[in-house]
Amino acid sequence: MNKFKFIATLLTICFSLSVFAQKPYKADWESLKKYEIPQWYKDAKFGIFIHWGPTTVPAKDSEWYGYHMWNEGTVDALGNPTSEPSRAYQYHVENFGKPEDYGYTKFIPEFKAENFNAKEWIDLFNEAGAKYVVPVGEHCDGFALYNSKVTRWNAVNMGPKRDIVGELFKEAKNKDMKVGMSSHYAYAWHWWTYDEKYETTDPKLQDFYWKAHERWSPATPEFVNHWYKRTIDMMTQYKPDLMWFDLGLCEPEYEEARKKYLAKYYNQGLKNNQEVVVNYKNIKWKPIPDGAAVLDIESGKLDRIREETWQTDMSLGGWRWGFSKPYDMRKPGAYINDLIDIVSKNGVLLLNVAPNKHGEIPADQQAILKEIGAWLKINGEGIYSTTPFTVFGQGPTNAKMVLHGNMKDKGFTADDVRYTQKGQTIYAFLLEWEEGKETLSLSALGSENRVINDAIKSVSIMGYDETINWIQKDNELIIQLPKERPVKNAIGFKIELDDAPSDIFKTK
Repeated sequence: MNKFKFIATLLTICFSLSVFAQKPYKADWESLKKYEIPQWYKDAKFGIFIHWGPTTVPAKDSEWYGYHMWNEGTVDALGNPTSEPSRAYQYHVENFGKPEDYGYTKFIPEFKAENFNAKEWIDLFNEAGAKYVVPVGEHCDGFALYNSKVTRWNAVNMGPKRDIVGELFKEAKNKDMKVGMSSHYAYAWHWWTYDEKYETTDPKLQDFYWKAHERWSPATPEFVNHWYKRTIDMMTQYKPDLMWFDLGLCEPEYEEARKKYLAKYYNQGLKNNQEVVVNYKNIKWKPIPDGAAVLDIESGKLDRIREETWQTDMSLGGWRWGFSKPYDMRKPGAYINDLIDIVSKNGVLLLNVAPNKHGEIPADQQAILKEIGAWLKINGEGIYSTTPFTVFGQGPTNAKMVLHGNMKDKGFTADDVRYTQKGQTIYAFLLEWEEGKETLSLSALGSENRVINDAIKSVSIMGYDETINWIQKDNELIIQLPKERPVKNAIGFKIELDDAPSDIFKTK
């Protein structure tokens, strides 16, 4: 054996021993709280979510169409209307007929995705600067976008007749991107309206709609077990790096299944030398203790730095996740600012895109992703693989920690700054540009504030070649701003410090 083979063998043995040293997880919280968030995820900072499925056929009211389409309104005891039909119901009647004549499953053959090209999608996400991608595995309607072994209602058997998740995973791995799947199926228990005149009660379709029940009753053990089988199928077939769960998983009925699933998934990761992540919501119930998985905040942000890495899932379309008309979006700079704000507080952004029924990501969504990617090519060193600075930022604007708080945001101002750090480099991002503003004061970086103890040796603007003037005073770092906007979107300042003393902890 030559020395190179010997070294390689030795490294393999050492790695195997380190994995072997990690005891398998048990299905109890004491064991599961020993989980550690992998470094790849902490460093990634930005991923792409993909909401897609049969709801893109009607393309109305986003992915909630299947929930609302049956709501024809109600009448009181005298026959007087007490509520109006839902928008989805009215749209359905006008375009497809009454739901008793044209049920939800009729959309599935029309969801053909004939222009879907996994490579083109992944190339776009890679250009956007995303480090991981999470297609919906199955939404609340239960239609699986993977080759399910548990349900016949999947994209290989019906609709596109292709393994959507499998194709995306293959292309993403070619780009060294991590891959994940989302499961919204636990909430399917609450999804459908059951009435004898609707196909939701047809025995032949029971394996799609499940057994008729009162919408807000607790999920039965039989349904929870069915959810568990489907989720294990996703996990074992596709071996995703990340599993994302919607709010249905939060409900108390899933307590034992949650623990059992986490243990199996984490142990699969150990067996395959794969560092895995589970995202969970914290809505109404706290389903998983801190540290046992990664907290995901739907369309919201934190107002402070969190010690444990966390995630925001946010849609380009605001409250709309699946493609629908209209699909209103903000300017690219708004998503960039959200990314910066989230990263400054030790968070990660999972940004959702919405392809149409043909399998196309519309041009306006592509343009936003490409602009984010162009910004990250210049400023990514201040985002990827960074850690929070001592303070996350300064300025009048901060998040409100409420559900869907992002919908209430009014944007940032020219006085809002966010910080990140990487070693002896501090990054300060000015979120908005104000014409005529001559200087920027960074109050955390004064020489006497003791937030930093090493001297500042240089200050520059990423993507801007001109020298900028600066002076460090007792209580602030003052930077002279260019007369004209130096770069597009948020301005990234790179502040390099002198090397820290190498013998700082030595005692002799």
